[in-house]
Amino acid sequence: MSIFQEIIHDASRILMYVVCIITIYYLFISFFGIWRKKEKKGIKPEKRFALIVAAHNEEAVICDIIESLKNLDYPKKLYDIFVIADNCSDKTFIRAKEKGAIVYKRTDKKKVGKGYALEWMFAKIFKLHKKYDAVAIFDADNLAHRNFLREMNNKLCEGYKVVQGYLDSKNPNDTWITGSYSIAFWSCDRMFQLARSNIGLSSQLGGTGFCIDINILKELGWGANCLTEDLEFTCKLVLNGYKVGWAHDAIIYDEKPLTLMQSWRQRKRWMQGFADVASRYFFKLLKRSIVKLNFTSFDCALYSIQPIVTILIGISAIVGIISYCIKMFHIMTGLNGAAYSINFNFITVLAIAYSVLQYVYTPFVLALEKKFSIKVFLYYIIYPIYTITWFPISIQGILQKNNKEWNHTVHTRSVDINDLEKAN
Repeated sequence: MSIFQEIIHDASRILMYVVCIITIYYLFISFFGIWRKKEKKGIKPEKRFALIVAAHNEEAVICDIIESLKNLDYPKKLYDIFVIADNCSDKTFIRAKEKGAIVYKRTDKKKVGKGYALEWMFAKIFKLHKKYDAVAIFDADNLAHRNFLREMNNKLCEGYKVVQGYLDSKNPNDTWITGSYSIAFWSCDRMFQLARSNIGLSSQLGGTGFCIDINILKELGWGANCLTEDLEFTCKLVLNGYKVGWAHDAIIYDEKPLTLMQSWRQRKRWMQGFADVASRYFFKLLKRSIVKLNFTSFDCALYSIQPIVTILIGISAIVGIISYCIKMFHIMTGLNGAAYSINFNFITVLAIAYSVLQYVYTPFVLALEKKFSIKVFLYYIIYPIYTITWFPISIQGILQKNNKEWNHTVHTRSVDINDLEKAN
């Protein structure tokens, strides 16, 4: 029995150290996001863009995204708006056509999902007589800041081949779920995306609000048809020696789910996609990082196993809480009291310091992003509940990684881009 207890104790200790190292790594990287280096501005618009909006039954919001794209501060002759009416049974096609977009109707009940729809659309773009320098991808519920294409043009002219824009929220104050989502995205934009950009690592594609050089798309092919096509294409880019650039001022406003159930389904789909991509790309990226001594590949590999990391953190937290509860119980009841004491070792001190830091650090980051308010602070108080739900969601995602069924998130929040830009 003592040997069994020893094994459990050693295993939990190793787990704690692994979690500790990963946590320190992410925390250290995030510090580079505090600073924003001066970027080149005012580069003359020269890149020609095909703006592609993927839409499945989005008649409630499709007009808003088209209107925001039509009003971009960029020469109109240098971009066109394309809408994929993908397996729609509503009036998305009609609404988009009325708004002046170039609309393509796609009907394919076997190859369902955004990844397939984009691949289908890219093939059509390649065959057009009119040629484009890059494609920019949007979801139907998005709204684009008027400077979006200018910022993307700047980054492409600097030499980047793939660029991700800043993912903002168009409905942060609707519910505690939308508030929690918004805090997560704002934090990620600064502490993850900008931080990596500042130290020369690859940022990650976020599913929408990004652009791809047309020649890179032709060279590598899209081929990203899983539940997280953005992660799959990012891994593909890094494996081929490319990095995703970051445009902090190319802002895209995204509609966040209103309820915990909607959020749960969406995040489970993300974790299913992560687990699927990790099973196919993790070891390839790890191998490349060792053979090529390429740290960008290692960082991308680590990011791809987020469900596993989340589960490890969850298990570590549960084991730690149970362990200390047992110790406290024995001390208070006098059972084997001499054998137990509160041991403030390095791991314990670090865990306490990290927890305290997060409640100061994240609001500090939100303040840097000019997103901090009384209402956001109230959401932040209950934000840990949202964070905890990632643990069971990640478990579900790994267990159901082979389930490729696409669950559509219904979007209903019609918002005018001018109202958002006034608020921001």
